[in-house]
Amino acid sequence: MAIEVEVFASHGCNKCGQAKAVLRTLANELGGDVIHWREVNVLEELDHAVELGVLSTPAIAIDGELVFTGLPSTRKLRAELERRLNPGGKALQT
Repeated sequence: MAIEVEVFASHGCNKCGQAKAVLRTLANELGGDVIHWREVNVLEELDHAVELGVLSTPAIAIDGELVFTGLPSTRKLRAELERRLNPGGKALQT
């Protein structure tokens, strides 16, 4: 089971850079084959951002659902990714 993650970012946003770095690290730790992520430039894909309800950056959507409207802690992002990767509730081995 793979999940799709989108990081909504804007040029020059330091927190956006942090969000991408954290997501990149977690994707590698949890398995790059099951977490597919991409950066979404809000200015280039404004309609998509508005459709999901993005009001500020960084924001993170998972499987088409806006989940974080700001920079989440690594722990919170990891927990959400693990929950979606393993809906049965068993902890993933990392």
